[in-house]
Amino acid sequence: MTAEAGDPPAHPVTGLDDVVHQRVRLGILTIAHEARRVEFGYLRTQLQLTAGNLSQHLGVLETAGLVEVEKGYEGKRGRTWITLTAAGDTALAAEIGRLKQVIARVETTDTEENR
Repeated sequence: MTAEAGDPPAHPVTGLDDVVHQRVRLGILTIAHEARRVEFGYLRTQLQLTAGNLSQHLGVLETAGLVEVEKGYEGKRGRTWITLTAAGDTALAAEIGRLKQVIARVETTDTEENR
């Protein structure tokens, strides 16, 4: 169903991106945004995930083109680094913008008279 002229705009939650909005993936994107390049073990610890669970979420984000996963070595130890792509940065900013719209709607209707 499409909106017709004169219809009120859709609620901001309709614009939330399911790939980005999922709790763990939003955490991954946020940490990667803060760090610019983050090590797999750090993400696992910060988000309190198993390695397998984190790998699955990274796979979803990588397939969507929101992160790049780089494997290499630091000394003799294998390491995996995650970097936010330009598309990931844009998707995160859009998601944050939508969440701010949702929060603003709650805050403007959260008055004594509306309870």
